[in-house]
Amino acid sequence: MNKPYPLPSFFFVVFSIFTVFAVLPLFPADFFDGKPAEELAKEIVDAMSNADALAQTFMLGWRDINNRPSALIQDWISLRHIGAVKVFGWNTANTGQLAENIGNFQRRASLNPSKIPLLVATDQEGGLVRHVKGSTSETPGAMAIGASGVPQDAFRAGRYIGKELAVVGINMNFAPTVDLYTNHASVLIGPRSFGDDPVNTGIMGIAFAKGLLSQGIIPTAKHFPGHGDTEMDSHGVLPSINADFDTLWERELVPYRMMTKEKIPAIMSGHIAFPNTESKTTPASLSPWFLDEILRKKMGYNGLIITDDLIMNGATSSTGSLWRAAKQALLAGNDIIMMSSTPQFDDTVWVNLLSAMQNEPDFNKRVREAAYRVLKVKLTYMRNEQAVPLIPDLRKVNTELPDKEGGNFFRDLAARSVTIVRNGSGLLPLDPKKAGRVFLPGQSLDFFAAGKKVFDSPASYWYTAPVSGDLIRRAQAADTIIFYLSNNEGIEVLKSFRTLGKRIIVLSVLSPAYLEQLPWIDTAIAVYSDSTESIAAGFSALLGTINANGVVPFSLNNR
Repeated sequence: MNKPYPLPSFFFVVFSIFTVFAVLPLFPADFFDGKPAEELAKEIVDAMSNADALAQTFMLGWRDINNRPSALIQDWISLRHIGAVKVFGWNTANTGQLAENIGNFQRRASLNPSKIPLLVATDQEGGLVRHVKGSTSETPGAMAIGASGVPQDAFRAGRYIGKELAVVGINMNFAPTVDLYTNHASVLIGPRSFGDDPVNTGIMGIAFAKGLLSQGIIPTAKHFPGHGDTEMDSHGVLPSINADFDTLWERELVPYRMMTKEKIPAIMSGHIAFPNTESKTTPASLSPWFLDEILRKKMGYNGLIITDDLIMNGATSSTGSLWRAAKQALLAGNDIIMMSSTPQFDDTVWVNLLSAMQNEPDFNKRVREAAYRVLKVKLTYMRNEQAVPLIPDLRKVNTELPDKEGGNFFRDLAARSVTIVRNGSGLLPLDPKKAGRVFLPGQSLDFFAAGKKVFDSPASYWYTAPVSGDLIRRAQAADTIIFYLSNNEGIEVLKSFRTLGKRIIVLSVLSPAYLEQLPWIDTAIAVYSDSTESIAAGFSALLGTINANGVVPFSLNNR
């Protein structure tokens, strides 16, 4: 646990009084009055200048200098009055400092003429993607929830993740990920997915979103219309998925159809092309057909649409520049354009979009419609009883993170989701006294530590490919090999062990799809994250001290 926040006692009293009443004087009474969100949002956007309306559609990341936000992002908030900021992993080394920075951002927003608070977003999916690290909880992730098969687990995961985000002042989460795990070579999605069943994914996504909402966090389903059927990564290229629309409608779009009926507040559009649909080679994130015709009209969605990071090559490669991608994204139907870095003040992404606001009536109308949706979401979710405090209480960062109750739940989930994938030789459960000389090849210090708690003086080895002679010699000297498998590199190392005639037990970490390439491995246990708790649960299942009742949540070719 972190040390208490070091402030003099007198300042504690003053600060606590300020924190309790901070929200009311910071922002105008009309923003928090009792008018319906739709009515008040329209009044506000109608009174906005072109620049202020455009600014509400901007969500920017920033760089820190000595843990403090750059002057540039502060100027975008103070002088441009942007509507949102995005917290990335590089902003979160010091959780207390992050909370202080967010509070200062909201204070700056309160001094703007528009006096509209900021959306503060991040990616806190759990498991593999956890941008706010520091003192927050490690969690088993979405695929572990899919393996448990219990919607209540999804709700509670969202609830505890949301509870921790609220402590630091984050009010929007880019989760749940409802991409289906259709292509098992998809490294980008993998264990971030609940599985490959569309209806089950929709159920888990809805439950996770409701858990976030219970803590005042605005959930965002992603990546519309689905990123799970490609092994390409839209950060570097524009992926192309060959599914036709009928296939998408009955597969990838099912979770969104379900979540739309449940009025999910926000959806993130993905940078993926679907050439066998009417969108052709246009990324879905820039496609009026996908966002307006399908999501808005056919599916009846009325919430926010937010782009994935526009700086990703999947967006800019098809337009040639950031400002063109931003304009096309807004025209296509996105309401917020998200960028991971802070543009310069005279960057064309602002200058050209503002010029279009002034000279193109249709673009002006579209941007004001987007700003209206942003304001409606803010008014709906930032002035109710569950709303995240605009100014975080810095003392709570040290006393309430990580959440103790949440930590207990995530440990239980890690154990509940463990899966015996193969036990063809009947090695499981393994008696440590009969294991002989144990060898632990892996790529995790937590794996080595957990193994040493179980076995008497096991040999550990951090492996790499290509396989070294030293690794083979150590494997030959062992009676039992317990192997940590989390990537393609591990597959190549395991293949070199095939002819050694040893007992091999694979602990599959993250996605067990790698086992499909190892049909000769007959003993394997799956956990779905590389967290300490998940690895410990895997060893417990190996020994039989817990029941491994998890089920792989996708169609796994076991042989």
